[in-house]
Amino acid sequence: MPHDPFEWIDAESRRRERAGLARSLRPRAADSESLNLAGNDYLGFTRRTEITEAAADAARRWGGGATGSRLVTGSTTLHAELEGELADFCGFEAALVLSSGYMANLAALTALSSRDSLIVSDAGNHASIVDGCRLSRAETMIIAHRDVGAVRKAFDAHAGRRALAVTDSVFSVDGDAAPLVELADACRAHDAALLVDDAHGFGVLGSGGRGALDAANIAGCNSVVATLTLSKSLGSQGGAVLGPARVIDHLVNTARTFIFDTGLAPAAAGAALAGLRTLRREPWLAERTRHVAIALYRRLTEAGLTAARPDAAVVSVRAPSPEAALRWAADCHTAGLVVGCFRPPSVPDGISRIRVTARADLTEQQLDEAIATIIATAPRGVGSVR
Repeated sequence: MPHDPFEWIDAESRRRERAGLARSLRPRAADSESLNLAGNDYLGFTRRTEITEAAADAARRWGGGATGSRLVTGSTTLHAELEGELADFCGFEAALVLSSGYMANLAALTALSSRDSLIVSDAGNHASIVDGCRLSRAETMIIAHRDVGAVRKAFDAHAGRRALAVTDSVFSVDGDAAPLVELADACRAHDAALLVDDAHGFGVLGSGGRGALDAANIAGCNSVVATLTLSKSLGSQGGAVLGPARVIDHLVNTARTFIFDTGLAPAAAGAALAGLRTLRREPWLAERTRHVAIALYRRLTEAGLTAARPDAAVVSVRAPSPEAALRWAADCHTAGLVVGCFRPPSVPDGISRIRVTARADLTEQQLDEAIATIIATAPRGVGSVR
């Protein structure tokens, strides 16, 4: 009997099932009546008419796809317009749009480091940063979460070496913010660069949603580079790198995930540009999102649940086990509320959670109903509830 080269997958699948860590795809219907607080549509832009119409208009004008990489035929005047307005809004010299935020992090990390350089990375950073560090082939030092002292020590131990510190601005698991001011100071003191993934800060933090780097007053600094997504606050798809013009030019010439990837689809670029312009017109949406997040946190903790205080839009609520988190999320879904479920290995500390994301367009009634559902479905062993 021939050997089955994928037999090992069955054993891995059984192991995941026993540990309560099996995952599966659950397609949602376009007309679902459930309240979605699992996604990252922080400003409620995904279904706004001006956003969807801009996507449709761009597709009609430019076609369904970009037709090639950005350096061949995939760059349009729409992409250039989006890059210019993103850079201006966020306070940077230049921007480069890629097909996803994941690709943006891979591009920045691999283009701005080498075998001879040092990367200092926060232990709580997103998987795209982890993968970017690996692909860069640079020596990577993982430091304790939000530990600026450890960053300084890492730089001191490699004095004179080209170095870069990388961090999420807002961490996606617990929604806590990085100490960007202190990190920028540490980098300046050691002539190192700072790369900040502002995926969860852009559109929520800073003046009118300009992001965490704006809030920390480090946007536009000549040693600072930012990455962000267009798929969260702007309600579209794609990612971007922002920084000094010479850094962006360097990425155009060296970043493999930019050079060899098909350009962002025109519909996504058009939707993102419309989202950015809507945010300019309605800057109060950023504050509204933060208000909803704090209301979720305050009322859930008052009910006895253990939640992390949010610094932006992410509210994380702890569960006693992976199985309990999965069941909690399923019970919420049955009750008409969609929440996220984070379990190992997605969470580096091994603590399972449900994750609720604030939205600027959430009504007070929807907020009340969401909170009531989370409390009513909480498993035993969570705080003092049930």
